[in-house]
This record gives sequence, C-alpha cells and structure tokens, in this order.
Amino acid sequence: MTSPDISPVMDIPPEWIDYNGHMNMAFYAMLFDRASGIFAKEIGLGPGYAQARGHTTYTAEIHIRYLRELHLGQKVRVHSWLIDHDAKRLHTWQEIHHPDGWIAATAETLTLHIDMTGPRVAPFPADIAARLDAFAAAHGLPERPDGAGRPIGSPHTGADMGPDKRPAATD
Repeated sequence: MTSPDISPVMDIPPEWIDYNGHMNMAFYAMLFDRASGIFAKEIGLGPGYAQARGHTTYTAEIHIRYLRELHLGQKVRVHSWLIDHDAKRLHTWQEIHHPDGWIAATAETLTLHIDMTGPRVAPFPADIAARLDAFAAAHGLPERPDGAGRPIGSPHTGADMGPDKRPAATD
C-alpha cells in the first residue's frame, strides 16, 4: 500500500455510546465522514468549493465493515486511500485505527462529483482533477485491499445472489 492520508486523533465521546456499552454503528460512519471532509479540503472540494463553483460531492454508496468495538474515551485515527478515480467519481478505502494497532472498521465508498444546478454528475474541473491525480500518487492503492468489493450476503442465501437468483417471496 502507498502511505495513507491520516486524520488527526479523534475521540469517542459519551453521546456516541449505545445501550450495549460500545460506540453505536452510526458514529463509525461519522468518523469516516469527518476524515473524508479533511481529504475533500486537501484536494479543494471543501465548503468553499461548493459555494464558489456550484459543485460538490455526494456519496453514492458506502460499505462499512465493523471489525472491533470502540468504547468511551478511546482515541482513533482514520487512514484513507484512493482506490481509483475517473473524471466524475472517487472510489476510496478507509480504516479506523486504534493506537494499539488494530483496525476497528473499514469503509469503501463511491463518491460522485455533482453540478448542483441539476443536480447531476459532472466532470471534475482540471485543477481539481490534477489535485486528485497528485493525491492518488501519494495515497492511491495499486490493488484492492482485502475486503474491498465484497458483496453482502448470508451463508443461507449466498453472497453472490443477484435478483434473478433470489427465492420467490411468500406470504
């Protein structure tokens, strides 16, 4: 792997802890989103970009894998890489790292560049595309990480069950 883009240290506050005594699943997404916001600013896609240029990004899809519980007071960092990008899309991989070295969760995300007048998917401007290329050179992945692109499924239904292979609904 190339070197990750690493977020500042983030704390797990009390309001993120659920009745099971660990961080609620929604806040894993919050940590990934905060790290994505840092990345967006680095490549010029922050709030100022949306206001000045009338373009922004939307998350089209995110797949979070919960690998280990996080608890009150723990501190984490999010490591981020760019798996791939094209003229209109970003495909990213992120991991929440505990200071002891273990990974609490991973997120694979597809992000779209949006012209807000539509809204519709639109190509990145040349300056942003160049910054994405530079980011990919420093924080890109030459191959998919273990776990990226995994479908969701259960042993009963099979992970590769498409719409044409699903059992008929019963009343």
